[in-house]
Amino acid sequence: MIPTSFPAKEEIARLTARMLLEIKAVDFNAREPFIYASGLPGPTYVDCRKLISFPRIRTTLMDFLACTVMRDAGFEAFDNVAGGETAGIPFGALMAERLALPMTYVRKKPKGYGRNARIEGVMTEGQNVLLVEDLTTDGGSKVSFVEAIRETGATCGDTAVIFFYDIFPGTEKNLGDHGINLHYLCTWWDVLAVAREDKTFDEETLAEVEKFLNAPREWQEAYQAKS
Repeated sequence: MIPTSFPAKEEIARLTARMLLEIKAVDFNAREPFIYASGLPGPTYVDCRKLISFPRIRTTLMDFLACTVMRDAGFEAFDNVAGGETAGIPFGALMAERLALPMTYVRKKPKGYGRNARIEGVMTEGQNVLLVEDLTTDGGSKVSFVEAIRETGATCGDTAVIFFYDIFPGTEKNLGDHGINLHYLCTWWDVLAVAREDKTFDEETLAEVEKFLNAPREWQEAYQAKS
């Protein structure tokens, strides 16, 4: 069903952060930092894939994302919704349902046999496509997915995510330089604010997380130097 209620962006951000904390889709640990896919440490963790297992939260967040996209990009702006492999696929399907649009998905690379396609489903020349993913860090994967969409002759100038790190300078500018607008529900700053308000973590942990968010590379270098 297409959402018809449009909460304020600040309320969407606050509620999204609270939901992510409630199901531990985000977590803080400054004493024993998480190790990221890059091999670097950090005191913050996010896994939006957990959301698909919580129907009430999943439904609410997808309503929020549909509202955000319609408010920011337009009510009749898109002809197709594409999920990015793999985490973006379920959210792409849920968004397509809400916006009453066809759904496709984009592979990270050609599958290597058959049509050797990166696009699965029906995407046609001239369609305006909304790319949906779970989150974005520095925006790099979004550019790759958008380029694959544009190779079909379709256009893609918007990507929607639940979570945006918002700690790496230049992310939105880099996307903008590639003609991509970013729509999102909340950031690490929203999560930190709610965690502090609700006293979800001790102040020492929150202070260390804030230090990391303000200068992630420097924090990682300092941690590695003393390890």
